[in-house]
Amino acid sequence: MPRPRIPQLDGEAALAAALADLDGADRATLATASRYVLQVLGDEHPGRSVELRVPPFGAVQLIAGPRHTRGTPPNVVEMDARTLIAVASGREEWAGAVRDARIHASGSRSDLSALFPIAQVNQPQ
Repeated sequence: MPRPRIPQLDGEAALAAALADLDGADRATLATASRYVLQVLGDEHPGRSVELRVPPFGAVQLIAGPRHTRGTPPNVVEMDARTLIAVASGREEWAGAVRDARIHASGSRSDLSALFPIAQVNQPQ
């Protein structure tokens, strides 16, 4: 059974609220906004070669290529919700978040910098 999708209007509203006060955003807003960003990334970059995790809110598999079937995937990226939203919106650069250890990336395909910022997040429709 597929996961329920976040309607675009709800996702954009949560993103706008989170971006208005990223440090003070409540848990429900961060959850919806980060899940929406993961949904957008999954739609734009389908595949199963890299797993992007945003604990405790969600994860998505991205990028076409070799896929894993058991255990920990060979290419894993993990960050918190605030970092995902900041990078997705262009408020923060991927390299800076990696340097500051807010993004943990392992594996030969784990550099997702080319995916950010996300146009749909940066300029909601």
